[in-house]
Amino acid sequence: MFAVYADSFASSADDPLTGLVLGERPDPVAPEGWTTVTVKAASLNHHDLWSLRGVGLKAEALPMILGCDAAGYDEDGNEVVVHAVVSDPDWTGDETFDPRRSLLSERHQGTLADQVIVPRRNVVPKPASLSFEEAACLPTAWLTAYRMLFTQGGLKAGDTVLVQGAGGGVATALIALGRAGGLRVLATSRDEAKRAKALELGAHEVFESGARLPEKVDAVMETVGRATWSHSIRALRPGGRIVISGTTSGPNLDDAELTRIFFLQLSVVGSTMGTRGELAALVNLLDSTGVRPVIDRVLPMTEARDGFAAMASGDVFGKIVFTR
Repeated sequence: MFAVYADSFASSADDPLTGLVLGERPDPVAPEGWTTVTVKAASLNHHDLWSLRGVGLKAEALPMILGCDAAGYDEDGNEVVVHAVVSDPDWTGDETFDPRRSLLSERHQGTLADQVIVPRRNVVPKPASLSFEEAACLPTAWLTAYRMLFTQGGLKAGDTVLVQGAGGGVATALIALGRAGGLRVLATSRDEAKRAKALELGAHEVFESGARLPEKVDAVMETVGRATWSHSIRALRPGGRIVISGTTSGPNLDDAELTRIFFLQLSVVGSTMGTRGELAALVNLLDSTGVRPVIDRVLPMTEARDGFAAMASGDVFGKIVFTR
């Protein structure tokens, strides 16, 4: 079958695509309790770029088909969305807390291929109202955003939230889902065009990165890390909460603002992916509200290298989707 996979790790951080290969891989064989999904659409994530750099992926696992997200048909011909978190078969409860969990494309072959095998419990019905391209955007970026806002963030209608770094897949999802959930949404970006798009997406107000805000917010959704951390902490009201799910600008901080955190009794909460139940709830939310993922571009999977290059350069607003 055709697949997009990592054959080796990047020789330099400046060129993460050196180990990216587009070509044939063996057809997958589903073990007991697993099912084969025929992929119609799959979306790209920063996780895939990190995998090409050898982050979270071991050399002995190569070659590894990349991709966490997909929508397609199960073995019975049902339209489904793939949940990317693979937990231990004996694990019960919130699978994001399973210490033995992994994501597709870490220990198990990923979704950027004609077919992918997953545990049967890892498929969620896709409503007819969502296209395969839209549904393929949900399992990582949009699920991450849903959990950040409504589970880890505990936000409710009327609360004010700041979304840092408008433009990325998670950030655009945060803006759209926050607006759909009745939140007052503020957003930042260094790029004027991305600020304008954030307003179109539903943000109430937009600001340059690091700008002084007209009000303190109940929560900040943080995916950038070092570049925005101090601003995020200073934007919070006393007792506010910062929810962090990524560090695209780097994890190391020059100033963690610890004094401000304890003096204002702020909460710092980590958030990783989401559960199958949350993915089902997210799909139902989009089905009932008409909110749709922002798609930057749709490319045939045979042109996946162009999509990876665009993400590596930061020239995106929303999700990059590959189709078969």
